[in-house]
Amino acid sequence: MKQNLAQKPEAKSQEPKPSARNPKPVVRNPKTKTQNPKSVLLRFPVRSCLPEADAVLREQGIPEGRVDRRIVEALAEALDLFAGLAEPAGITADVSVDEFGRIFRGAGRNAPDNPLANIYPKARGLALFAVTVGPKPEKLVARLFEEGKFELGYLLDAVASSAADRLAEQVQNTWALSVLNPKSKIQNPKPRDVVLRYSPGYCGWDLTGQRALFRRLGPARIGIRLRRSCLMEPLKSVSGVIVLAAPEAHRFRNDFPFCSTCATKSCRARIAGLTKRGEKATKTRRARE
Repeated sequence: MKQNLAQKPEAKSQEPKPSARNPKPVVRNPKTKTQNPKSVLLRFPVRSCLPEADAVLREQGIPEGRVDRRIVEALAEALDLFAGLAEPAGITADVSVDEFGRIFRGAGRNAPDNPLANIYPKARGLALFAVTVGPKPEKLVARLFEEGKFELGYLLDAVASSAADRLAEQVQNTWALSVLNPKSKIQNPKPRDVVLRYSPGYCGWDLTGQRALFRRLGPARIGIRLRRSCLMEPLKSVSGVIVLAAPEAHRFRNDFPFCSTCATKSCRARIAGLTKRGEKATKTRRARE
C-alpha cells in the first residue's frame, strides 16, 4: 500500500546510510533469532528516489509553463529539505506461490473477483516488499502546517509522496536484477518476463491484507509499523508484492466493480508499459549472458 497522509510517526530506522558516492543500494541481512533470515534489507542514497521538480508538479496536476515563480521557489526549497531529511530504506522477502496465496487471502476480506487472484498463480517469482522514506519529512510537514506555512508544507508532502513511489520502483528493479542472477532460486525466468508490484488497498486486495504481509515480512526492521487501521507509520511508505511473470499474466481490464471508485487508474499506464518492460528485460538478460 502507498500512503499520502501527513502524520507524526514514532518508529525510526537505525541502519547506516550508504556512501554518497555509491548509488547502489546497501544490502543488509543480519541473522538473529528475532529476524527472518530470508529477508533482505536495503538502504538507498537519497538521490535514488529524489523526484524532479517537473515530475512533482505534474503529479499534482499542475500544467507545465503555468507555474507561479513563488511555487517554483517553494518547491526547490521543499526538495532541498527532503534531501536533508529522508532516510530511504526497503525490505524484501521471496515467497512461493502457495505461501503468498495464504498471505493474500488474509482474513478473507478481498473482493470476490480481483486481478491479483488471477495473476499471482502464474508467477515465476514473488517477493513481499516494504519501503519508506523515513519519519523526518512528515514530521516537518506537520510542523510547517502548525506554523501556517501551508504552501511549503504541501509541497514537501508532495515531494515525499513522489519519492516513496520512486523508492518502491527502485526496490522492484533491484529485486528484478537479483532474479536475473544465475545464482537466483528462480528457475528459468523467460526473456519476456516482467515485474510489477501490487499493494493492499488497491485492485480488490483488502487493506487488512497488510497484517499477514507484515507478519511474514517484518517491516519494523526498517522502522515501519502497522496501525490498527492498517495504515503504516511512517505514512510515506509503500508495501505489497512484486510479481515476476509473463506480460500476459499482468494484463487485465479495468471493469471490476471497485474500478469505478479508483481515483488514479494507474494500472492502465502500467499495463501499457508491459511491452517496453519486456524488451528492457530481454536486453538486460542478454547483456549478462
